[in-house]
Amino acid sequence: MIKVNEGSIDRIFRVALGLGVLSLAFIGPKTPLGYIGIVPIATGLMGWCPLYSLLGINTCGIKSAK
Repeated sequence: MIKVNEGSIDRIFRVALGLGVLSLAFIGPKTPLGYIGIVPIATGLMGWCPLYSLLGINTCGIKSAK
């Protein structure tokens, strides 16, 4: 099971940033690189970031029991 490691503000920021980057695929330069915005949207909606897990970062504020 995936443990949540992103806080509320972090998640909101990721989704907003992802939507902004994804919009580049449809509005503006219409570049396929805009589809990279799917990554922050997905991690923001799941509440889990694989890079945070590798680096041991937790912005959630809830301490995990060990």
